[in-house]
Amino acid sequence: MSEHQASTDQTEEIKLSSTIEQVMWTRTLASPGAEVGLRIFTHNVGNGANMEIKLSDNTGASHGTYQNKIHGGRFSVDVLVPDDADGAFFATVKLADHGLEKKSDPLMLLPGIEVSNAKWSQSEASRGDIVQLTADIRNAPDFSDAEITVFELDPDGAHEVITKLSAMTDGGRVEVAWEFDFPGDVKDIPSHAEADDGYKPPQFFFRVDVFAKTADSDLLTFKDFVEVRLRDDDGAPIPDAEYVLHLPDGSQRTGTLDAEGTAREEDVPPGVCVVVFPEASGGSGSA
Repeated sequence: MSEHQASTDQTEEIKLSSTIEQVMWTRTLASPGAEVGLRIFTHNVGNGANMEIKLSDNTGASHGTYQNKIHGGRFSVDVLVPDDADGAFFATVKLADHGLEKKSDPLMLLPGIEVSNAKWSQSEASRGDIVQLTADIRNAPDFSDAEITVFELDPDGAHEVITKLSAMTDGGRVEVAWEFDFPGDVKDIPSHAEADDGYKPPQFFFRVDVFAKTADSDLLTFKDFVEVRLRDDDGAPIPDAEYVLHLPDGSQRTGTLDAEGTAREEDVPPGVCVVVFPEASGGSGSA
């Protein structure tokens, strides 16, 4: 806090000292070719102040100079680390109008990290299934931190984050187990008749991040189950009745209830189903 005193009968100009408080990377380690966040914080620097950012590596080689402006005392940007950056990466921020310059701490570079072959242990999953998420990691030291983010696929690219899992690299590989559960309400899934471009079951993928190098997995498709029960007006089961199950993808399944008047269909596309009992009076309903 700055405190100043002045008389009531005069105008006094007050000048505050400007500073660059921090120039920091959002990570301490990365690999060439990765994107890393750069955060710049200033104090008593006006909005729109001109700023220059110079990028360099451990050898002093320049990797570009960029011009921008400070707003709200801060600036944030994601920086692509060049493939030919050597050893460590630096950002030097200069505010020429204020006579200020500050260099970041080093972003230490690990050579040639590659993340590949991210995949699920299975292509379909039901509620409660334990699925394995794996990926191959090249050139990362064992026991390096890995972040795995599971997304629900959105055809328009607005993928929803379902969960984040922590893991460590070991022997050129990362692996973690996850219990699958559908996060939404299946009643909200448009059926084949409702969707303009046809029924699409919920699908999921995951992204593995090791030192800002990433890879996305293949797709995991959600499969559900349906239980059918038929009772009379007194609540007694009606056994051995034939049924037709209309599924949300437009397909059908037929079957016969057991002696308890029930049936269970596994591996069905999730959504709203309609069950019809051809031989029962008033014989239809949703499942």
